Amino acid sequence: FGSSPGSELLASLCHVHQRSLGDGFSPYLPEAVPLQHEIEQAEGREDPGGQAVYQAVKKKAKGPHCGDCGKALIGLPRLRPIEYKRLKKREKRVNRAYGGSRCAHCVRERVIRAFLIEEQKCVKQVLAEKLSQAKEKEGGKKKGKK
Repeated sequence: FGSSPGSELLASLCHVHQRSLGDGFSPYLPEAVPLQHEIEQAEGREDPGGQAVYQAVKKKAKGPHCGDCGKALIGLPRLRPIEYKRLKKREKRVNRAYGGSRCAHCVRERVIRAFLIEEQKCVKQVLAEKLSQAKEKEGGKKKGKK
């Protein structure tokens, strides 16, 4: 960065690590940081040799949720969004209609709602047929009286 007065501030804002500029590294673009503060990025652990070391910590994944009710979907892994790209199709969804998108309760409600709507259409059609038959019978009687 040089020895300009704001170079330390720029380095702290951009989360810049000490690297040479020849590595295709731009000092003006912030580097992707997994967590907001340095204290959240590392966690103290003990390695198998007994030494205390800092270990990098990944962000916790929220996981997939139902698009209707918002509940977490069971049977699917909780991963960061980019990690779903590495999974197979069968691992990203549950083997049912709307699997991986809606929970079982919401799917059941959708199926029942669709069934009831179809039943209602059938009932309306039957009632309309009965009314038309009744009108035909009444119309025939009136014509005969004249």
